[in-house]
Amino acid sequence: MTDHAFEKLGKAVLQTEAQSIRALIDRIDERFHRACRMILDCRGRIVVTGMGKSGHIGNKIAATLASTGTPAFFMHPGEASHGDLGMITADDLVIALSNSGEVAEIITLLPLLKRLPVPLISLTGNDRSTLAEMADVNLDVSVEKEACPLGLAPTSSTTASLAMGDALAIAVLEARGFTEEDFARSHPGGSLGRRLLLRVRDIMHQGERIPIVLPDATLKQALLEMSNKGLGMTAIADHDQRLIGVYTDGDLRRTLDSNADIQQARVIDHMTRGGITIDADQIASAALKLMDEKAINGLIVTDQNGVIQGALNMHDLLRAGIV
Repeated sequence: MTDHAFEKLGKAVLQTEAQSIRALIDRIDERFHRACRMILDCRGRIVVTGMGKSGHIGNKIAATLASTGTPAFFMHPGEASHGDLGMITADDLVIALSNSGEVAEIITLLPLLKRLPVPLISLTGNDRSTLAEMADVNLDVSVEKEACPLGLAPTSSTTASLAMGDALAIAVLEARGFTEEDFARSHPGGSLGRRLLLRVRDIMHQGERIPIVLPDATLKQALLEMSNKGLGMTAIADHDQRLIGVYTDGDLRRTLDSNADIQQARVIDHMTRGGITIDADQIASAALKLMDEKAINGLIVTDQNGVIQGALNMHDLLRAGIV
């Protein structure tokens, strides 16, 4: 097979699956918003089930729901008949996936689910199937054809089910008023979680690790403090630890250009007065944004009275995974 043939087949698969998803748009109707209402009204958890490839898609839908504010888990229909059905309570809701709507493992569960009774949403490719007719709401995810040239391997049908599951999850997410912060709390180990949950106070240098000199300090003393603390800057503060200014590597270059006497000159005469500061309770990503906007590599952390609380630089943000 030539390289061109591979490309042609790949594009054909994507075009077929894209057409299957486009066909779903007209099916976002009264049944869809009924399903959304059912999920929102559920007092328990969403139990997603499916067999074979539909099960893999169902597992992903359950994970998406759980990470976007709707408690959910996947239940294998084969295991359900051997004890796992006990995981379902009367407060739960079941979403069942089956392209044919006639998978034996799921059909076996239907009378038991009705007996609980548990609301049932189905995603099927056959509106007249047993599963579709026994569901409280059936969402039509039928496709014109599979992307597989043999018409056998679940491809377009699983893609359509996954897309419909995403549509449900995101519609419910919006209705719940789910925020970035809510998402981060479900993903504390991810980069988004770090960016939204980590505060400046979590990564700033505190106590003896803060570079600080008094206003009457010489440039030599300020440079020693910068070298010892390793942040590329030092704060200049009064005896009450209120910030007066900062002295940075950039200030040092300007000082050298002025031929000032490092041994005798006072740091207060060469510092940047005031300086750029941030509050300790700000999210760490706000510190990154401020540094980028001001083209600086470090920040002094102060309270509302200008008292120094800490200090951090770009390396601290890098180590914390914010950058």
